[in-house]
Amino acid sequence: MTGRFQGRVDDAVLVGGGAAGLCLADRLIRAGTAVTLVEAPDGPLRPAERTWCYWEAGAGEFEDAVVASWERLRVREPGGGVIESDPAPLRYRMVRSGPFERLVHSRLAASPVARVVRATAHEVRDAPCGAEVRCTTADGEPLTLRGRYVFDSRPVRGAPPHRTLLLQHFRGWFVRTALPRFDPGVADLMDFRVPQPRHGLAFGYVLPLAPDLALVEYTEFSRAPLTTAAYEAALRQYTGDVLRLGRFAVESAEQGVIPMTDARFPRRAGRAVFRIGAAGGATRPATGYTFAAVQRQSRAIAAALHSGSPAVPPPHGRRALAMDAVLLRALDTGRVDGPRFFTDLFRRIPMERLLRFLDGGSTPWEEFGIGLRTPVGPMLRTAAELPFLTRRATGRSEESPR
Repeated sequence: MTGRFQGRVDDAVLVGGGAAGLCLADRLIRAGTAVTLVEAPDGPLRPAERTWCYWEAGAGEFEDAVVASWERLRVREPGGGVIESDPAPLRYRMVRSGPFERLVHSRLAASPVARVVRATAHEVRDAPCGAEVRCTTADGEPLTLRGRYVFDSRPVRGAPPHRTLLLQHFRGWFVRTALPRFDPGVADLMDFRVPQPRHGLAFGYVLPLAPDLALVEYTEFSRAPLTTAAYEAALRQYTGDVLRLGRFAVESAEQGVIPMTDARFPRRAGRAVFRIGAAGGATRPATGYTFAAVQRQSRAIAAALHSGSPAVPPPHGRRALAMDAVLLRALDTGRVDGPRFFTDLFRRIPMERLLRFLDGGSTPWEEFGIGLRTPVGPMLRTAAELPFLTRRATGRSEESPR
């Protein structure tokens, strides 16, 4: 195939301009690594505006893209009880994809070792130079990009073989209320004052940006997503009957589906081709959070390239993944009640310690203590069952009696 840039071989070609690709590009150029970032042209392949949240102590690398943050976090029980805490030194942060892209693009534009190419990637494969990406530009021209290594963040089709597969699916409204209805100092992580589905769990999620502006989401952990009409009905019930917002306008909406699974995501797709981000297993199975793990993964990849031994380290430790597998299975079988499970954890464990645990930063002793504050019997039964279940790629969880 002929095309432009045929003679150039970069240190790294990154496919996909989402959180994973941009985080890695930013980290690599700081180390002086020559990078080409391939992003889809304007059109249907470019994703809509997205929201990413994470918690972090102090000022992070992308603080200029943080549109809001909260010192206090809250969980609401089904009956209305409130669990509220300050997880200092951690703060909960919101990043919108638009400001984040503009920030990283400005850094790439200022770097002599970086370039951004707008093209649709069709094929990624090993090559004598390392690896190559075959693309088509927005004007229909063929384009082959070559690098010593290629890091691919495009979503994989379907989940790899798994024992449990739940979906975290949601729709959110950015609402502007006629009167002040929100406390910008407190974020509601889980509000269980919503009708619960027959399988899985549901909760509201409220991130106030101003007294009259907030992101309000309806979220479910279950086996299948809802229709847009069903999400809209759930949001109307939550904003009207539960939050009692009164008159408001929906300024924009976002919707998504995040797999929550014990599948093992391969991080290597060739001799010099690696998967990163959610495609490489960066999403924490039990929570759906990805952004913080993507940053850790990017730092580790940059360090590996600098040392001359490229690799994509696992974004989550073995202990964390093992505990997540047990929790997902227990939720999927109905052995534990989801709302009660999470509210008990937030009530019994200091918020800062629990957030570190959910981000993989806890010690084995802390994890043992957290485990003792879960329903021990159902969790042990589930842990004993898992080794005997077959991993399969059917799109469903392995069936077993409760």
